[in-house]
Amino acid sequence: MTFRLTFITFLIWSGLLLAPVLGWAQGTVVLTGKITGRLSSDTVAVSVRENPLEAREQITYARLDSKGEFRMAITIGGPTRAELVYGDDVTEMFLEPGNQIDIRFKDSDLAGSVRYKGRGAEASSFLAELGDKFVENDGFQVLPDNIMFYEPHFLSFLDYRRKEELKFMENGTQDLSPAFKEYVLAQINYSYANDRLTFQDLREQVVATEGRLKMSANYYDFINDKALIENPQAIRNGLYQEFLLNYIHHIAIAEGKQRTDPDFYQVCYELANKRLSGKIKPIVMGRILKESFRFGHIRQSAAMLEKFRSVDPTNEYYPVLKADFETHKDFAIGAPAPDFRLVSTTGDTVSLAQFAGKLVYLNFWRTTSGLALRDLPYAADLAKKFDGKNIVFLNVALDENEGAWKQLVISKRLPGVHVRTSGGLRSAVARAYGVQDVPTYFLLAEDGTFLNTRPKRLSSRAAIDEIKESFGKANTYSSTLPVKQ
Repeated sequence: MTFRLTFITFLIWSGLLLAPVLGWAQGTVVLTGKITGRLSSDTVAVSVRENPLEAREQITYARLDSKGEFRMAITIGGPTRAELVYGDDVTEMFLEPGNQIDIRFKDSDLAGSVRYKGRGAEASSFLAELGDKFVENDGFQVLPDNIMFYEPHFLSFLDYRRKEELKFMENGTQDLSPAFKEYVLAQINYSYANDRLTFQDLREQVVATEGRLKMSANYYDFINDKALIENPQAIRNGLYQEFLLNYIHHIAIAEGKQRTDPDFYQVCYELANKRLSGKIKPIVMGRILKESFRFGHIRQSAAMLEKFRSVDPTNEYYPVLKADFETHKDFAIGAPAPDFRLVSTTGDTVSLAQFAGKLVYLNFWRTTSGLALRDLPYAADLAKKFDGKNIVFLNVALDENEGAWKQLVISKRLPGVHVRTSGGLRSAVARAYGVQDVPTYFLLAEDGTFLNTRPKRLSSRAAIDEIKESFGKANTYSSTLPVKQ
């Protein structure tokens, strides 16, 4: 299955199989293979995520010989999803202990030409076929065109996709292992559940010309299915984990909380503690903690992290969460935003500090990002709505091509203040703000502190109200919020 960054996978974390930390017997997988054509890289790699709460993957490299051949042995903790990586190309695999797979592909086309043979090859071959039929086919993807549907048409689309996926699975997995069948079935069911659960929120972000869609009275009844929530067979599947995270968010919002509330993630943490059980419980609670680390409320995050020890008696996840907490604590709501000095399109030096006393909507973008470019017309509309108000729209381009950046900003007469830094995501200012992709937004208070580390996108109708409510609230969301006992 080819790695492709579709619209929906940009907004949410796609599924990952995470066996090694969940008590499966360890074993070794041997991969051999050959790459044909003129070699553009001297190594091939396989990545596996060992811990569901760890951002980094375990990567095993193999060097290619003069004939383009390679061999590697990988220790895995059980049946697991993996990614075969060659240069910038990635394709999906499924590995189980004892597999001995021979892999062949062309240098110029990993995903399109890859072929598998040997013990365990059938699962990865099936994933490649599944990807060709469903992932690479826009007709089966949740994209802006079908996100604009109203409820009946969107449900028809989801039901049809799931029916076709189940039919494809039934016809193609008869001789494959039970673990692989469970993985594919979970991918299908939780892809459906996630897309249905998040449709209302996603549509509000995408369809800027309408208000939030009102759903029918029974639209969310599917989440009352106990088997969907309590599914030990799917515990290794990241889409199941993602669904439970979205499920907890949904309950918190249904109970009257908003994502911008200072205690939103604390409420979610408590809901997960009450409503979930078994081995999935600490994983989802850990995911909520990671959200809290990134989106503020640092004092509450610290308290929740210590309480987490009680649901992680084997200390399986706490060290990873502690390291993540240390990485993100400088982004606490109420913490000072890092200052910077960059050059604008007119050649002037602009610093963040010069906007002290103003609300700052900070936008990290680049001219080659489709999502960032899509927001440009909405940026112009917002600038008009807040013209003369105590706010500045500061846009930091992570572009290497200064000429292309200047030309776009000037020719399109883009509003706000525009500056650029070289180095892209590796630049000092991008690292200072922890920017991992674009567009990334921050809302800074008049005193130069973080007010919202995940404001509404420029294209969201809710962005207007969110900005209006942010004036004069420099100390409202401080990092010294009281912690619920």
